[in-house]
Amino acid sequence: MLKEILYVGLGSAIGGILRYLTSLALRGFSASFPFATLFVNVVGCLLIGLFSGLIARHFSSSTILSCLLVTGICGGFTTFSSFSKDCLILLETGHSLSFVIYIATSIVAGISSVLLGIYLTRL
Repeated sequence: MLKEILYVGLGSAIGGILRYLTSLALRGFSASFPFATLFVNVVGCLLIGLFSGLIARHFSSSTILSCLLVTGICGGFTTFSSFSKDCLILLETGHSLSFVIYIATSIVAGISSVLLGIYLTRL
């Protein structure tokens, strides 16, 4: 288990650095729209799909590669990719109502939590 934790940590560091560099590279693209965040989220979704598919196809669902690439790098780059994969799993397993509830709750709770956090810092 310690080995997996270290791979998640390494991947998270790499993902976080890549996210920061991407935001720097795209910061001048649009001042009125969070293009860098949207870009990172969409690319993260693509990466988590690619990594998951490649690991399943070529490495017999390697835990180490999954920890490094999926949980670590994608998780450090964006958690939106994990959210999207969870949604897809719910759909693929026939849990349509859970899919809708998960999306609605995640969006409402996420935005509300950011708002609450900002509000709490102003007290």
